Amino acid sequence: MRKLAISLSKGGVGKTTSAVNLAAGLARMGYRVLLVDSDTQAQAGSMLGIRLESGQLPPEEAILQARERLWLLTGGSSLAGLKRLISQKEYGGERTLADALARLDGQYDYVLLDSAPGWDSLTVNVLFYATEILAPVSLEAMTIQGLLHFVQRLQAIQQHRQELQLRYVLPTFLDRRVKKSGEILKQLQAHFSRQLCQPIRYNVRLSEAAGLAKTIFEYAPDSPGAQDYQALTERIAHDG
Repeated sequence: MRKLAISLSKGGVGKTTSAVNLAAGLARMGYRVLLVDSDTQAQAGSMLGIRLESGQLPPEEAILQARERLWLLTGGSSLAGLKRLISQKEYGGERTLADALARLDGQYDYVLLDSAPGWDSLTVNVLFYATEILAPVSLEAMTIQGLLHFVQRLQAIQQHRQELQLRYVLPTFLDRRVKKSGEILKQLQAHFSRQLCQPIRYNVRLSEAAGLAKTIFEYAPDSPGAQDYQALTERIAHDG
């Protein structure tokens, strides 16, 4: 079972869009996928048309089937209670999420974790559970700095979890009409050539699909957005 966190400290880079459409793409390929929404705004659930709060239920009772072969462990305001639980632990608070999800081991082919922007106790918990990271990076200068800062913080966690690796860097919002977009892509190629994925092109269909609670494959299967997320899905599946 692969455990993949879609994570970056900076917001507005397409984390949830990537998490939802990657999860949907893997499910379409026949894999059993669990998407864990660890954002208090519960955006992943909204994009899939699910707004139910998980409350204090154990994970196996809070999981809802969102699509064929795709299940969702929804986030939302109930995560504030989990944060309090983490803060109250004298030792091992960083493993609270991993302990809660341990009973699900082997039930899925992939567990994808959509993490919130910023760096807090929930983000740390996500990274103490996952073994792989996909970092979406919008093609703007400030995001490059955010990625480098994220990598520095990640190194502190890797001292305790050597199995955790930054496997994928995903450029998002690529617009060939904007010169700076191509320049920043070249910077990523220079620093992260092994991890770099095919970029996700700017495509209004992606935001339209999210607003209608559909995946890009359901809403616009022939669009550039669907093509790009299919390419990402195939790369990750073949790596496995």
